[in-house]
Amino acid sequence: MPLDLPIKLIPRSSKNEIVGWQADGRLKIKITAPPVDGHANAALIEFLAKQFRVPKSTIEIIRGTTIPEKTVRFYALTSLPS
Repeated sequence: MPLDLPIKLIPRSSKNEIVGWQADGRLKIKITAPPVDGHANAALIEFLAKQFRVPKSTIEIIRGTTIPEKTVRFYALTSLPS
């Protein structure tokens, strides 16, 4: 069963990093890529794949491709690593 993760993406940051959980339940992530032509979304998928050690092909943005509040679906994870 896939795992959906709500994310708040902050593009054009000084570095790629997971900031932490927000009060609304979203995981706040900073990405250096700009939000132009899908660059930030691609960078987010690449960053998440490295962080969770899964192939990029098993991650999909299912909601929020043009806004900072996104829902990302992991097909290779059933729970978040601790």
